[in-house]
Amino acid sequence: MTGVPTRDELIAHLVRKKIAGEVATPRQSNLKHYHLLAQRDPYYLLGLSLTCTWSFDEVLALMAKRCGVSPDERHLRGQDTIDPELTADALDAMAERIGAAARPGVRVLLATGHPDGLLDVYRSLAVALARAGCAVLTPAEGWTYRDPSAYGPSRRTLVYREGVGVVTDGKRDRHSHAPEPMQAILATSPRDEWPDLVIADHGLAGAAGEAGVATVGFADCNDPALFVGEAEGKIAVSVPLDDNVMPGHYLPLTRYLLAQAGLRG
Repeated sequence: MTGVPTRDELIAHLVRKKIAGEVATPRQSNLKHYHLLAQRDPYYLLGLSLTCTWSFDEVLALMAKRCGVSPDERHLRGQDTIDPELTADALDAMAERIGAAARPGVRVLLATGHPDGLLDVYRSLAVALARAGCAVLTPAEGWTYRDPSAYGPSRRTLVYREGVGVVTDGKRDRHSHAPEPMQAILATSPRDEWPDLVIADHGLAGAAGEAGVATVGFADCNDPALFVGEAEGKIAVSVPLDDNVMPGHYLPLTRYLLAQAGLRG
């Protein structure tokens, strides 16, 4: 697909490439994570503290409404779904937020815990926002921490790839759910220099939303925290999608998002 897709073309592409529709994320993973969120497991809270009491049933009902997973508690294993119409709706809402921020002097910060899949989406946004006159922030570069959930060497360092924050182990950029890098970004920046908008995922989005920063993010159907955060008003927009397909598959989505935001790619 070349050029900017229409909404219908985008939805067909999302389903064809399994970004939405019948996705690869297994049902059993979804249900396990919903249970762990309901139990307030810190790893699955993604840096958010929840105001309301969320039972497993309430999390599942929310995910069915906001993401499009099956609401049937008896569906325990196998295939699960993301509703591509909900993905497109959330992309439109994200684009509205990004478009409103795309003007000279607005501070934006982009970061991802999914560099293997989503980094190019963020890079394109960073370039377009800088072209629109935004200040694309890169604070706390070089900050290090230990990731207790890591397999093998656990030291991680915050770096920026063309304006997009990621964590690296010194050899390659790593997948991360950790909120600590965003917490460090905010802690090491004067409050009057905080971003006006954060575009992120995983704990990078959760920690920003928890701190009261306007935040839009991408989230898979097994990452319920950002959808719960959206329901509680801490996350402005959560876009449901499979966050780890081949990077090139996100290109039509990126073009659609930029066009809806009124940005040049």
